[in-house]
Amino acid sequence: MKCPICTDVNLTMSDRQGIEIDYCPQCRGVWLDRGELDKLIERSVADGPVLDFV
Repeated sequence: MKCPICTDVNLTMSDRQGIEIDYCPQCRGVWLDRGELDKLIERSVADGPVLDFV
C-alpha cells in the first residue's frame, strides 16, 4: 500500500504485540486499520497509568 501523504512510498508493516501498524519510512506517518486503535487503548489502560514527573 502506498503512503497517502508521500504517494510514491510503500508503507512498511510492523507487528507490535499482535497489532499490525503501517508506517511510512519517509514521512514517519502511522496508519492503523479499523479496531487497532481501540486495542492499543485497551492495552494501555490495562498496563496502568503513566506518571509524568517534571
